[in-house]
Amino acid sequence: MISVRDVSMRLVSGGRPVDVLNGVSLEIPARQFVAIAGPSGSGKSTLLGLIAGLDRPTGGHITVAGVPVTELSEDGLATFRRDTIGYVFQSFHLIPTLTAIENVAIPLELAGERDAPAQARSLLADVGLAERAHHYPVQLSGGEQQRVAVARAVARKPPVLLADEPTGNLDSATGKQIIDLLLGLNRRLGSTLVLVTHDPALAGHADRTITLRDGRLGTDEAQNGRAG
Repeated sequence: MISVRDVSMRLVSGGRPVDVLNGVSLEIPARQFVAIAGPSGSGKSTLLGLIAGLDRPTGGHITVAGVPVTELSEDGLATFRRDTIGYVFQSFHLIPTLTAIENVAIPLELAGERDAPAQARSLLADVGLAERAHHYPVQLSGGEQQRVAVARAVARKPPVLLADEPTGNLDSATGKQIIDLLLGLNRRLGSTLVLVTHDPALAGHADRTITLRDGRLGTDEAQNGRAG
């Protein structure tokens, strides 16, 4: 489902080049739940963003659901993200001027779904927010905002669901609710779930944990990636 081959990412910081990722290779089969763990600055979020086509690597190749992500044009990347990827951000990324139901309806409307509002309402019910549909993000708690973000991410039943520290801005009890919600929805959709976290307990829910440190895979994962 997801193939990452010898991917590197070099950025310039303070006028000096910094290798954020260095020769990362891995394979993630369909329907697997994978946690990407490691300390802050290890390249976890960068790798997730590259898989999503939000940025381009300095070198290497990425294929997702048979799509050669690293070879796509900007228009091709937009279509790929719309049709293939659901993305949950740590900071929610809701549009503040839109209500909860309007935020969830966005990907459906972009895809030309005629019944986008009705689908969005159903999705909000799925995440326990049917009564908050017409509230704006500022009127919602952090946990409620993240529930809206999860509903938006799964709106088009994407084959790949990516989550970047989805509980990072939440207290532990609310964070557990969000993880339970993500896992339940993911099982129902049968999608591939890749979740970035620095929390070992959260990573423990995954079928497999990939560890990044200083932009490189842990030894076992590096060997698995080459073998794949």
